[in-house]
Amino acid sequence: MKVLASSQATDTISLHDRRDFSTLDATVAAGRRAFQQASLTTKDIDLVEVHDCFTIAELCAIEDLGFCVKGEAGKLTEDGQTAIGGSIPVNTSGGLKSCGHPVGATGIKQVCEIVAQLRGEAVGRQVDAEIGMTHNVGGTGATVVCNILGV
Repeated sequence: MKVLASSQATDTISLHDRRDFSTLDATVAAGRRAFQQASLTTKDIDLVEVHDCFTIAELCAIEDLGFCVKGEAGKLTEDGQTAIGGSIPVNTSGGLKSCGHPVGATGIKQVCEIVAQLRGEAVGRQVDAEIGMTHNVGGTGATVVCNILGV
């Protein structure tokens, strides 16, 4: 297992000072840096664990990370492309809420899922993966960390 990239970005903690309520600029910046560090694009990622503290957060995250253009994540999900067997499986673990959303430990939980997937140990939810990504949010989107792991 290799850490191909680890990136962090910040934004204002005040929601009313944000440029756009449906975009976490820290996600955009951390995602871009991670892809740049790893010399990869979204097309190279086999699965991603995103911070889905709310249902809409998953959709916003996959848009902000560049897996689809803004406004198309709902359609991508509805078409099954984010499911196991889809073009970009998202939250194969079931996401943060299905795991109890252990605040403070969510980033570790996401990395554990990616590692299990890359090792072929994700029983009942396994995807064919060589590269996985994590996206974790703190402080109402003021802090974001993205990691890319590979075999």
